[in-house]
Amino acid sequence: MEEINQNYPRAYQQINAATKASEFDMASDVLTCSLLKTLATSKPSGSFLELGTGTGLSTAWILDGMDEQSTLTSIDHDGRFLAIASGFLSHDSRLTLINTDGAEWFKKNGTKKFDYIFADTWHGKYLLLDEAITMLNQGGLYIIDDMLPQQNWPDGHQEKVNKLIKDLESRDDLHLTKQVWATGIIIAVKK
Repeated sequence: MEEINQNYPRAYQQINAATKASEFDMASDVLTCSLLKTLATSKPSGSFLELGTGTGLSTAWILDGMDEQSTLTSIDHDGRFLAIASGFLSHDSRLTLINTDGAEWFKKNGTKKFDYIFADTWHGKYLLLDEAITMLNQGGLYIIDDMLPQQNWPDGHQEKVNKLIKDLESRDDLHLTKQVWATGIIIAVKK
């Protein structure tokens, strides 16, 4: 598919170059990032959560879609990659970057509520899904990507994806749409 002309966030190209130099191979797709920005715009004065900062590529897009009254908490367990995000994005006062294990973060923050959750790592997606959905406000967006086969998937990962999709489809507290687009995206809204 031909790449659509995008308005890239200011730091995107620098983060992308640093990402390639770091050999991080799980960066979010540009089409996914553009959608994240568009959806972020729909939550003025919102409380945002990103599970799996990586190097900050998707973080930059989410920030680009947020208004000045919104806040974004983004967590990752790998300090090496999180340092790239911090180097280019930490000047933004709306952003809080946290280097921690996802399970530990959920344990300490389970009562927090968010209007928008982008779950791009195991915790909040394949692990602790119920906890992530519980943190979502009514009308809040839950977004996941990489639901279509990816080259970097380990053996047996397709079965985990199939189970996750089945679990999401069986919930009565979400309306969801599955998109066969970009890397495969699911967008759910909390009832």
